[in-house]
Amino acid sequence: MVGNGGCFCRKICYNPVILFEGEPDLKLSRLVFPPDGASRGTLRAHRAYLAVLLTLLGVGIGFLGLWLTACADAALPQAELYRSYLDHPLLLALNLFPPLLLAWLGYFLSGRCWCGVLLSGLFGVGLPLINYYKVMLRGDPMRASDILLLRTAGGIMSQYEFERTAEVNTAVALLGAMLAFAVLLMPRGDKRRRIRALGAAACVLLGVGAYLGAYTDEAVYERTANDSLINIWSDNEVYLSRGFALSFLHSVPELFPEKPEDYDARAAQALLESFPDEDIPEGEKVAVMGVMLEAFCDLTDFDALAGFDTVQEVYAPWHALEEQSLSGRLLTNIFAGGTVDTEWGFLTGASEHDEYRGAVGSYVRYFTAQGYAAHYAHPGYSWFYDRERVNDYLGFDRSVFTENGFGELVDPYVAMWHSDQQLADYLLADLDAADGSPLFSFAVSYQNHGPYAETESAVPYVSPEASGWSQESCNILNNYLFGVNETVREYVRLTQELDARDTPVVLVLFGDHKPWMGNGGSVYEEMGIDFDTSTLAGFRNYYATPYLIWANRAAKEVLGADFTGDGGDFSPCFLMTRLFDACGWVGPGYMQLSRAMRDISPLLHTNGLFLHDGVLTSVLSDTDRSFYRSWLAVQYYREHVAAYS
Repeated sequence: MVGNGGCFCRKICYNPVILFEGEPDLKLSRLVFPPDGASRGTLRAHRAYLAVLLTLLGVGIGFLGLWLTACADAALPQAELYRSYLDHPLLLALNLFPPLLLAWLGYFLSGRCWCGVLLSGLFGVGLPLINYYKVMLRGDPMRASDILLLRTAGGIMSQYEFERTAEVNTAVALLGAMLAFAVLLMPRGDKRRRIRALGAAACVLLGVGAYLGAYTDEAVYERTANDSLINIWSDNEVYLSRGFALSFLHSVPELFPEKPEDYDARAAQALLESFPDEDIPEGEKVAVMGVMLEAFCDLTDFDALAGFDTVQEVYAPWHALEEQSLSGRLLTNIFAGGTVDTEWGFLTGASEHDEYRGAVGSYVRYFTAQGYAAHYAHPGYSWFYDRERVNDYLGFDRSVFTENGFGELVDPYVAMWHSDQQLADYLLADLDAADGSPLFSFAVSYQNHGPYAETESAVPYVSPEASGWSQESCNILNNYLFGVNETVREYVRLTQELDARDTPVVLVLFGDHKPWMGNGGSVYEEMGIDFDTSTLAGFRNYYATPYLIWANRAAKEVLGADFTGDGGDFSPCFLMTRLFDACGWVGPGYMQLSRAMRDISPLLHTNGLFLHDGVLTSVLSDTDRSFYRSWLAVQYYREHVAAYS
């Protein structure tokens, strides 16, 4: 074991890499640029050098991507957000793994380290850079589905000037330095094609396994929650809080919306086109005003509360208004949250929907095609449910939120408890400003948004003594009723103001979902409300909200209808159809198709329930089931395939 004038142990002490087979030459130049014919030990030392540095570069690119992500939204504490990534090991690992894996994949595919650094940089820094500017300029992050909109995105981004910020300059400079280092000091790679092929295959298998086992797993995603510095109701902030790589890969399933059973795009197109759009008669283009009321329900529908005179007094003006209107119940898909499901059901006529990422078919677009202006109003933030962008996709001409109008009228926090007066006044002013031009306006109220305080209440509509319920439950009910009392008064006032105007107006008011009433529905439970959704009574208790369709005297005269009576109970996707029925309008082709679907079942629930001949059921006849599948196909085609200008 002796050679070259020394013992094996001495060689280990002075040259640890002697463990490689063969005698390595550890001069830096030979380690970086091993000559042809170098010993096996030198080659292995060279490969170890490349492996360590390539790994460090891949991880470094991952950290650069996290830095760009943390800096994307100037409203967030950027340095603190970046440090928060380091405090969550699982989140950190899931963000560093993709650029590291891509660095190795690029190396194995090309045999060049700089190709691996470049591939890793395109994902790990390039995409976060796009995300950085998208958040800065558009207010929403880059999702995988945006890949399908590259042409549109290019047109939009061409309208902006891109500011080279310090964060961007630093990230680009560091990535450039990494790439230059790889080109100059890591020029050679493994020439063994079989080893590289096996390495590339291993990278692909690792990537697929990680994607399926972690990035699309909701349980894993929930474990990466990083909420201490953000507003958890902001999709944008939740996205950024988890890091770009994790959030982007988690959004990949959006690229592949599930198609309806036996979906045939051509058949769906042919069916939709078999119902041509019908214009609104020129002399009948009355203003249409819709208002979706936050968490609005009629508590007198529950026997437990119907016996309280104080509760009846709150709803008495609403009941009187129902007598002057077409009224009934919406059978919603949601409970105590998810408000846009009802909202978009009304605006699109769709019984279910995917995340909107581009222009979609809607009744809003039908109105604008008929010469109407289409205005949207909400005394809340535009980022909530991404409404600002979704409203563009739906076809609204103008949307007013807290940031661009309502913030001057009512404080955003106060709006949760008191904003219906300002919203009603705004709608009246907007109608008057139309100056006779046809207007479709839609508003989403914010007043009465839960939760409701359980520690105290201003007005004792119900009490423990009179009800037998806990003080906490009574406080929640009282605080909800206090807000609803004002809501009812304001929209009754709205109808009185509209009735005094010469402009013909049809108004539809409806609730989006039942209100939150204690964690786990504790108040409902204490009241003994039947929420067995397998029965029609329990289903209505859980999902039903009131609606009414009202017209002022001018509209009744123009349309020749009285707008009173029982409007029926149905899903939100049929509400606009019912409004058109009341006006005597045929409407767009999709609405004509919806009437045929409504005749089969006025309830199309996302949990697979129907209402057929007054019976709650999950079963339809073969003929009806076939038509329902056709309806879903047209609905999917209208959202994902049909082009809308």
